[in-house]
Amino acid sequence: MKFREQKLQGVYLIEPEPHEDKRGMLRRHFCQQEFSKYDLMTEIKQCNISENQRKHTLRGFHYQLPPNGEDKVISCFKGSIYDIVVDLRKDSQTYMEWQSFEFTEKDRLSLYVPIGCANAYLTLEDNTWILYYHSEFFNLSSEGGVRYNDPAFQFNWPAEPGVISEKDLNIQDFTIN
Repeated sequence: MKFREQKLQGVYLIEPEPHEDKRGMLRRHFCQQEFSKYDLMTEIKQCNISENQRKHTLRGFHYQLPPNGEDKVISCFKGSIYDIVVDLRKDSQTYMEWQSFEFTEKDRLSLYVPIGCANAYLTLEDNTWILYYHSEFFNLSSEGGVRYNDPAFQFNWPAEPGVISEKDLNIQDFTIN
C-alpha cells in the first residue's frame, strides 16, 4: 500500500498495490503493520457500508467529539463520489481549511480522515456504495456536524445535492469558540 499525505495535516490518500493474475485481482485494503508505520489507526472497532441509490446524494459533514473522536478510512466500492474533508482541530496548522477528492470504484483509492476532521461526500452516480472503517464505536451523544453549505467554509460542490437528510440540512452555522 502507498500512503500519500495530503495538504491537510494527517489526511492520507491510500493506494493499493494489487496483485493480478488470470484469476483476477487481490488487493490489501487494511494492514495494521502498514498503517502503524505512519502512526495511523491500527485498531478497527466498527465498519459501515453506505448504499446510496441516487446520484447527488449528500452525506455529512459528520465527526465524533472528544472523548469519542475517531479516525476513519473511506473507500468507494461502487460508483463514484466527490468527498470533502475539513480540518476542525484548533491546534492544527490547517485548521478551518478543507480539501476535496474524487473517488471511483475503478481507482480503488481510500482516504484516511484523522480525529478532529469532518468528512462529507456527494455521490456522482446512481447506486454508489461507500465502505467506512472507524477507530471508535459510534456514540450519538458525541456526534458533531457541519452543514454542507456553511458560509464559514465556502465549500465548492460539483452539483447541488438532490438528496440530503433533514438532520444534515438543519445543522447550525459553524462558530469558532
